[in-house]
Amino acid sequence: MGVRPRRRKDPPHVSTDSSVPSVLLNNGVRMPQLGFGVWQVPDDEATAAVATALEAGYRSIDTAAIYDNERGTGRAVAESGIAREELFITTKLWNSEQGHDSALRAFDASLDRLGLDYVDLYLIHWPVPAKDAYVDTYRALEKILADGRAKAIGVSNFLPEHLERLIGETSVVPAVNQIELHPQLAQRESREAHARHGIATEAWSPLGQGRGLLEVPAIVAIGHKHGRTPAQVVLRWHLQLGNVVIPKSVTPSRIRENIDVFGFELDAEDLNAIAALDESRRLGPNPAEFNVGA
Repeated sequence: MGVRPRRRKDPPHVSTDSSVPSVLLNNGVRMPQLGFGVWQVPDDEATAAVATALEAGYRSIDTAAIYDNERGTGRAVAESGIAREELFITTKLWNSEQGHDSALRAFDASLDRLGLDYVDLYLIHWPVPAKDAYVDTYRALEKILADGRAKAIGVSNFLPEHLERLIGETSVVPAVNQIELHPQLAQRESREAHARHGIATEAWSPLGQGRGLLEVPAIVAIGHKHGRTPAQVVLRWHLQLGNVVIPKSVTPSRIRENIDVFGFELDAEDLNAIAALDESRRLGPNPAEFNVGA
């Protein structure tokens, strides 16, 4: 099953030895701190979008079974000509497939759709409290990890109480928890819980799904100050917090813009202004109540 990584008080180390820095996960695997997400990208558009991202320099791609675009994502990877070991591919187990044996079957199906022998990170998509199967499900992920078919395993949308139970009843501390996180939902409690256990925080909807966040005067003003777009300001904020981010776009110019966030730095005044925007406002479901597919 693997050995439980030593708990530590410091957050995962961030390396800056490349244009896109990597986060050192708690099992020694390195994950690019900025990747490309394909949520809500139709399968027939995913190949072109992922290809554009790879050409722009992204090496981490985040998909999921429920996104129904693993095939398109896999085609882009296969056609890219980039060595497999240079890429970091994440996919996720959907709620209806939770349970030990069904999770193993679902993972096989994801690998088949992606056309890969292994993934770099496999996540449980939601805790689904009503189903109460995430511990048993995670034990299947531990087997997948032990078999070398995933380089790292973790969870998505888990609250601190879900993490505590999982860590108490299984053998491998999750490497990652992917959660909704943006300036209006800064998730301090979750980030502190992750830091206690050496779990990397990964942000989905890091730009707040564009619902007004990028027009907030404070964000716009910081962008003007640095000669950057509001999206670049928000992504830079994530990086300086130590978050892993996976912005999504199908627009080539925005795909390139979102990775061009390493040539400037926010100062303390900027960070304080962004911190003041936190309203604990979710745009997506509350993980304590989301049971779709249970």
